[in-house]
Amino acid sequence: MQPTADRILTTHSGSLPRPAEFLPLLLAQEAGQPVDDAWFQGEVRAAVRETVQRQADAGVDVLNDGEVSKPSYATYVKDRLTGFGGEGSVEEITGSVTAGLEEFPDFAAKMAQTMASTQTIKFTTCDGPVSYVGQDAVQADIENLKAATEGVPEVATFMSAASPGVISVFSPNRYYGSQEEYLSALAAAMREEYEAIHRAGFILQVDCPDLAMTAPGAGSLENFRRQMELNVEALNEALANVPAEASRIHICWGNIEMPRTRDVELKDIIDIILKAKPAGMMLMASNGRHAHEWKVFQGTKLPEGKYVIPGVLDSTSNIVEHPEVVADRLIQYAGVVGRENVMAGTDCGFGTAAGMDMVVPTVTWAKFRAQSEGARIASEQLWG
Repeated sequence: MQPTADRILTTHSGSLPRPAEFLPLLLAQEAGQPVDDAWFQGEVRAAVRETVQRQADAGVDVLNDGEVSKPSYATYVKDRLTGFGGEGSVEEITGSVTAGLEEFPDFAAKMAQTMASTQTIKFTTCDGPVSYVGQDAVQADIENLKAATEGVPEVATFMSAASPGVISVFSPNRYYGSQEEYLSALAAAMREEYEAIHRAGFILQVDCPDLAMTAPGAGSLENFRRQMELNVEALNEALANVPAEASRIHICWGNIEMPRTRDVELKDIIDIILKAKPAGMMLMASNGRHAHEWKVFQGTKLPEGKYVIPGVLDSTSNIVEHPEVVADRLIQYAGVVGRENVMAGTDCGFGTAAGMDMVVPTVTWAKFRAQSEGARIASEQLWG
């Protein structure tokens, strides 16, 4: 899937607010409460149908299932991989992301309250050999999405999956002898999921916040870049049988409204990001810490066959962007990478973890309507 030759398409990073009536059921299952499986699967199908229709109604061209069946975009793999019996914690994961908050103690206290809402989500560690056992689960997701898109006007459909690198962040290694060995095992296992999504005819989106969020223990930009290189190698290994044009990556600095004074800058990591196989790159572009980074492409040539999906909607703010603002952001990127290499996206998801929505559902859909109108305005200016 490449951008079209006559207008800018709209899409998003994957996770969306779970329908209100479905959310308690998903959280109950995640908490280990007894839930009838047949009934649960029926509710998932209904939630996917509702989510697909809402996207289409809001003008989203390249849509998905909203990840409604998953408690989180990264932790869902615990139910599809062996070897994740250890008990992890959200504090271990977010510790590196929230570095620098000692300058803002009042915000740190506020964030601790926010993190408390994730207690229903189970965090694990790797304590045994990793293999893929999620064939039935991914097939169910595929069938649900195919059924939901029947008769719905969309340009294309995508499905998200966690990258080997982000899995290693959310489920730290306690079993393998080295990080390289762990990443290789994750790549071999997740290859099954990636290829199943590709065979289904969907665009594969691989979520890669590990390529921008400061890794635990990195300590320096040099160390972080070394870890990035390992993560990209593992990703490319896992995507050996998925064509570049059939896949895209979402790169994120963490979906949190926070000061962000220590975010790594795109200019310092873009060379490694461009080594990743997927043709599409979704980047933060509306967040106040990264909105200027379209300028990186003034000095970095976009390789042939690749395209950029700048986030024109801030996923951490309940402000609905004006369509003209959306259009301006798209035109800026078109000016440096070419109008035919731009698709409109979001900074991150609107439902990264079930029940932890920073943007309320009604505002989410209003944002998507603004995105669609902004893409139309930009297209008129770029194509005439």
